[in-house]
Amino acid sequence: MELSNDFQPMYQHHDLLIELGRVEMAMDVLEERSENERQALRPRLVSRWNRLRDELARLAV
Repeated sequence: MELSNDFQPMYQHHDLLIELGRVEMAMDVLEERSENERQALRPRLVSRWNRLRDELARLAV
């Protein structure tokens, strides 16, 4: 059981990278949305992207 705890930071980092990629892909396809959808979604996506980047930076310390 203790072995799995040793890998937790690595898994957490990996999961954050995957989620960051998903947000970036969503931002890439945002231009295919209507203007109203872009205005509603862009701030949420940017906020999520920033939080993920902050968490990745925290893990690196």
